[in-house]
Amino acid sequence: MKRVFLFVLLFLTVSEKLYAFDIYGLQPLAPNGVFSTFSAESLRKNKSSIEVVAERSNEPDFYRFAFKAAYGLTDDIEFNLTVPYVYHFSGSSNGMEDVAVGIKHRFHDEGKYGPSLAYLLNASIPSGDDDISTDGRVGVGLIISKRIGPFDGHLNLFYEKPGISRLKDEISLLGGVEFAAAHNFKILSEIIVKKNHYTHDHDLVEARFGYRIKTTDYIYTTIGAGFDIKKRSPEYRVFLSVNFTTPYEKKKIRKLIEEE
Repeated sequence: MKRVFLFVLLFLTVSEKLYAFDIYGLQPLAPNGVFSTFSAESLRKNKSSIEVVAERSNEPDFYRFAFKAAYGLTDDIEFNLTVPYVYHFSGSSNGMEDVAVGIKHRFHDEGKYGPSLAYLLNASIPSGDDDISTDGRVGVGLIISKRIGPFDGHLNLFYEKPGISRLKDEISLLGGVEFAAAHNFKILSEIIVKKNHYTHDHDLVEARFGYRIKTTDYIYTTIGAGFDIKKRSPEYRVFLSVNFTTPYEKKKIRKLIEEE
């Protein structure tokens, strides 16, 4: 996999052990998202999706495994769930992170010029290990998506308030692009700028690249890598995810095409 990127961003640095740990939180599921950047698109009513993720990070060294699920409550409202587990953090810590749930609502569909707009309400249940938990948290986010030719662009802004009063509020800005290189193959790129719960400054700036393959009508495989830009931890990470999404009925799709 080729690594081609150029981003130059300057921020202040901090130096505490836990600053290096990036709380996972609620995450999008393929194909309605990049890596951590949500798309305003959602599952149709009564459709479901599940995904399993494996991640390996370096400096600090740890493994993360996650189970994610989503369900279309309506054509515009989607329920999301993320259950992460961390293994061998700082050489010894193993355990659950806080389980995250959320509701994504697309309140404006994309037009000829304007983007799709959605908001996300989320909460984390205080269920994680002490070393990797914020004792729960609540948050809200704005999601903007726009398609231009073979490109799908997404911009997310999130605010998270932790359950532990001594921790800082987290603010995240994420931008992602999907390029449809073929009918079943997409090239993905993403950048994340985050001020986490342990500092006043932007302590995480990371670029991610990879690709997603649609192997069948309902299976998506995503492979990617993230690289630190700000000389903070983790220095890099690699991840693999496999998604199973309920396919739309081909008869309905064919009918819509014929009507057009």
